[in-house]
Amino acid sequence: MKIKEVLHNKYFNFGLVALLYLLWVIWLDNYWWLLGEIVIFDMYITRKVNWTFWKRRDGQNSKLVEWLDALIFAVIAVSFINIFFFQNYKIPTGSMEKTLLIGDHLFVSKLSYGPRLPMTPLSFPFTQHTMPLVGGKSYVEWIKRPYRRLKGFGEVQRNDIVVFNFPAGDTVVLENQATSYYAIVRSIAMEMKHRDAAHHDSLPFEHYYAKAREIVWKRYHVVVRPVDKEDNYVKRCVAVGGDTVEVRHGDLYINGEKVPEFPGQQYRYVILTNGTPLNPRTLEKMGIYRSDIYREGTNRYLIPLTQKNVERIRSFAIVKGVWRWEESDSGKYDYNIFPHSPDYPWNVDNLGPLWVPEKGATVKLTLQNLPLYRRIIEAYEHNTLKVQDSTIYINGEPATSYTFRYNYYWMMGDNRHASADSRYWGFVPETHIVGKPKYIWLSLNKEKRFPANIRLRRMFRKIQ
Repeated sequence: MKIKEVLHNKYFNFGLVALLYLLWVIWLDNYWWLLGEIVIFDMYITRKVNWTFWKRRDGQNSKLVEWLDALIFAVIAVSFINIFFFQNYKIPTGSMEKTLLIGDHLFVSKLSYGPRLPMTPLSFPFTQHTMPLVGGKSYVEWIKRPYRRLKGFGEVQRNDIVVFNFPAGDTVVLENQATSYYAIVRSIAMEMKHRDAAHHDSLPFEHYYAKAREIVWKRYHVVVRPVDKEDNYVKRCVAVGGDTVEVRHGDLYINGEKVPEFPGQQYRYVILTNGTPLNPRTLEKMGIYRSDIYREGTNRYLIPLTQKNVERIRSFAIVKGVWRWEESDSGKYDYNIFPHSPDYPWNVDNLGPLWVPEKGATVKLTLQNLPLYRRIIEAYEHNTLKVQDSTIYINGEPATSYTFRYNYYWMMGDNRHASADSRYWGFVPETHIVGKPKYIWLSLNKEKRFPANIRLRRMFRKIQ
């Protein structure tokens, strides 16, 4: 029998499709889906039911019907691929510069860590949470599914670059989506507290936080999003469950060992010149955007630099000095930094030591360490928690310890002084992991026009 005859043989086609479907059901580990084999058998063998009811089984269909059929097939096929195999992700911010650039389009593998099954499956195709053009929610929550992940090729490892749902993105102020809802509430609360403190009438922070939350809900449009509809972020996983994280003067330490800088890692540096301006064309050739350059006076600049660029700029004749900028000294409290408690006077360049929770581990709970784990217990692992008369209650029962249900990760951007990462909102639970970027398939420079905006050298580059 010729190859063409085999490919047109209905029994051969049925056997191939049925086998692929069976393998998918085994991977899914839900054998109710085996009922789909009946549909496949009818589609290829018995042909009793017209499963593509929008078009005629025999005879000519109109062009409109043919286009509709092709569109339906494309939506189903691409949605299936996006859920189980890979999807596109575009870098929107410079938090991973220069490892990943704004305008890079990434091939994100779902197989690396195993695809997460949809938790809110009823949604408009190819949207994250908002309808294109008209706005509003692109999903409905009539069906909600618990977290479940299929088997993949591995687990999140230290130093992996990971795409995940923004943990603090469960609640969003629509008028200011670039800023975390919790950061907005904290900012208003601190403003009220400082105002009262100036009159020697300051109350506990919890009082101001509650009032600030009421203000935000009354003043703005606030929405609550399910996990799989939260914004996607991309960062580097610098620590996994069981690790201890510490940042000393901007340098990262894991389990007491200093982590070497990655080739594309950046810090903000102060550059002092003799008064002659730095040449923007020279900086552009070094990969430094004009939007990254902040000039103070006539001879002082603040620019994010890799170590390679630091050495090059130090060689410029007009440069008198280059030193790394530091956000705050050790021990200076920044309320924007996790866990947002004065009991932990941390800032973006100095925090920790901090233990990252892992699945099955148990910690002793105290009022002192509760700020570290409260959001995990309440938001990520869905328990009720309250403190009454110095006693911690979880699900209505007194609790002196807690056992974690999931693994957690500590994510940081390679652009250390321009990254909203775990230093600001804490741990990333395994329930929020989307996938692992593997390749850059397209890269566009937003500061240039077509065709100069296409970064050919970055295309099809493997991500490390």
